[in-house]
Amino acid sequence: MRIRVLIVEDDIRVARVNADYVERVPGFAVVGTAHTAAEARVRVQELAPDLVLLDHYLPGESGLRLLREISADTIMLTAVSDTSTVRAAFAAGALNYLVKPFTAEDLAERLAAYARYRAQLSSPDHTANQEEIDRAVRLLHDKDGKGTPKGRSAVTARLVAEALRQHREPVSASEIAQALGIARATAQRYLTTLAEDGRAIMNLRYGATGRPEHQYQWAQLPAQQP
Repeated sequence: MRIRVLIVEDDIRVARVNADYVERVPGFAVVGTAHTAAEARVRVQELAPDLVLLDHYLPGESGLRLLREISADTIMLTAVSDTSTVRAAFAAGALNYLVKPFTAEDLAERLAAYARYRAQLSSPDHTANQEEIDRAVRLLHDKDGKGTPKGRSAVTARLVAEALRQHREPVSASEIAQALGIARATAQRYLTTLAEDGRAIMNLRYGATGRPEHQYQWAQLPAQQP
């Protein structure tokens, strides 16, 4: 099940851009938008989103006031960057804080991290130990600000990730390369990054020649709670 996102942004054009950014990230879906705090309250009640992307500047009242009222997980997306507001946002429950202007890749990093954090704490009947809690917190922020590595394309990275997700069985870099029409070495680099990020599982398969071949499979995250 996809992570359901509500976008709260007073600028209609910016809201559309942010919605487009979210829809590019595998595993996420925009279920609605709101342009005022009052409208956001209604949408939260109606849609019960998993995640709210919240601007600070809203007509009539601040996003921080709304943040204190809603129970959904929230990431602030705002041009406000003074330290008192940042501290107040985290104190009020924001899980992350992204300053405008930002790129699609910047937002995708935060969303992917949130998905890993959510997966780590997804079992409602499980009592997490300290190690699991610490890991969840690290997952929420460990990729912040790193961006796409130099010499890498965010578009290619997304295509490789989507291609891997579509395969139920483990596949090789050669198979991904053939499916996308890219070089095997290129596919190998992006698959290795997915494995390092924990989004893919890498195993070795030994063929008739005895030479091992890397096989990759999308990491099966626990199902999201509705």
